[in-house]
Amino acid sequence: MPSADYNDLLLRLYRLSHEQPIDQFQDSALELLKQVLPFDSAMWGSATMTGHGIDIHAIHLHKQSVEMLSAYEEVKHLDTAGQEAARRVNQALAFDRDAWFSAKHQQSVREYGKRFEQAHFFISGTLDQGTNITHWVTLFRSDTSAHCMERERVALGGFAPHVHQALSLNRLTHLNQRVHQQSGYGVGTAMSDPRGVIYHMDAVFSEAMRAEWSGWLGPRLPGSLMKAVQQGLPRFTGHAVVISLRAEHGLLWLRCRPRCAADDLAPREFVVAQMTAKGLTHKEIARALERAPTTVRNQIRSIYDKLGVGNVAELIEALRLVE
Repeated sequence: MPSADYNDLLLRLYRLSHEQPIDQFQDSALELLKQVLPFDSAMWGSATMTGHGIDIHAIHLHKQSVEMLSAYEEVKHLDTAGQEAARRVNQALAFDRDAWFSAKHQQSVREYGKRFEQAHFFISGTLDQGTNITHWVTLFRSDTSAHCMERERVALGGFAPHVHQALSLNRLTHLNQRVHQQSGYGVGTAMSDPRGVIYHMDAVFSEAMRAEWSGWLGPRLPGSLMKAVQQGLPRFTGHAVVISLRAEHGLLWLRCRPRCAADDLAPREFVVAQMTAKGLTHKEIARALERAPTTVRNQIRSIYDKLGVGNVAELIEALRLVE
């Protein structure tokens, strides 16, 4: 590829990383790559290599069906191409399906490749030494005559690291946007894959994690926090911090803040506190919640005592820290 064209391609890639929404960037980047290295479909993700084959953490499919993933689980132990790519990280490799998986016991892999139109394919990955996670991209060609050329493999080897870096920048850009949208002292943010391997976190989040889990160094989220994630809880409330959890675009977005007195309110008390902060009287709240006015009045008194406030203005401030 001429130097000027290559530089233009990289500039366009990095421009996309800052301009494209996070759910559109990977498809846009792959369409850009097709201009110099034609392919029909792709998958782009992160994984670890186990004794039973590739263990996928996060995956983006480009012009492939989700059925491909469930079907792959049946043959992944025979995927010697994936194993070879895992051994030769930071390299671009090219494979011919029928030639590479030619052994009799690999017939199911060949059938899998035919089913999902994967006649020839490139694989390029990078290994994160801190997490032992491989970030890779695989490009598939459906035409049996469209063999992978050496010059194309070399081109992908030069371009792939930029693809992974641009994805990281795209995610970091959106993480920073969330930080700017959020206000409040001591608010930290982070992003991880669905298995809890952190991709990005700010200094506030890192300090909060160590305050809650003494000695924590990362890069994986603590087990108790992951348990809340697996249970589908919207937040984790610890001794020192409260962490909001949100799954979006195949990623886990986390927002932490210091635990405050309002976190100790019972659910019913919190509802009453919010309504009081909006200016409703205890009688109006009682009618809305179908409770006795004296019950609501006593709840408001208890709320003020728990939060250490004496008027509505102070109550509003105390509730401001709670999402």
